Amino acid sequence: MTAEEVELIGGRNPVVEALRSGRQLNKIWVAEGVNKKSIGEIMKLAKEAGVVIQTAPKQKLDGMTELTHQGIVASVAAYDYAELDDLFAIAEKRQEDPFFIILDELEDPHNLGSILRTADAAGVHGIIIPKRRSVGLTGIVAKASTGAIEHVPVVRVNNLSQTVDDLKKRNVWIAGTDASNSTDYRHMDATLPLGVIIGSEGKGMSRILREKCDFLYSLPMVGHVTSLNASVAAALLMYEVLRKRQAQATS
Repeated sequence: MTAEEVELIGGRNPVVEALRSGRQLNKIWVAEGVNKKSIGEIMKLAKEAGVVIQTAPKQKLDGMTELTHQGIVASVAAYDYAELDDLFAIAEKRQEDPFFIILDELEDPHNLGSILRTADAAGVHGIIIPKRRSVGLTGIVAKASTGAIEHVPVVRVNNLSQTVDDLKKRNVWIAGTDASNSTDYRHMDATLPLGVIIGSEGKGMSRILREKCDFLYSLPMVGHVTSLNASVAAALLMYEVLRKRQAQATS
């Protein structure tokens, strides 16, 4: 595991999820005037974990972070990135075929947070991102994920192309989205061990990764815009995989 610098997280749900998951919190600041009953679970979990809670003026919290903090800010230990083997181990523990999301140079932290949130709901075993030209795990991502960052492992790799090759050697099929010469995503075989590539907000999926895809799928569009937000496209694909896997399990 490798770690990044200390982060601040704001908001009640992110702080609760950080405490529930056993993350190391250094300190929690509560704005003066906050109803203690409304943060009873945070107070209880913090006491059990031995985390110091300090009351401070709301202006101090406003100055600590640009996040919407709801009167709660916590200093947390660095976010840990998982290893690829960790993702396979999770799939094996759940007795499921691997299902990974691969993000090709996604730069918007809100998109990454939203994808983490959907990934948790859809049963994704982990997310893979590149180290360069990509958003990492930050407080903004944590806030946007509403706590899902604590439950979905993220692997950060030096080279996505090599990682895709490694996945294929481990019998994971690779799917990507492409508007031209591709199959409607509703026809995907989602029951295979699967890695789904989501392209960046501006450029989409890179040529190198597109050429490595075993399958290319398109999202039907009948309006005037030519593409969907990355997190929306990812959500559609994740839930299609979940839907088909659940249907297979009950058939």
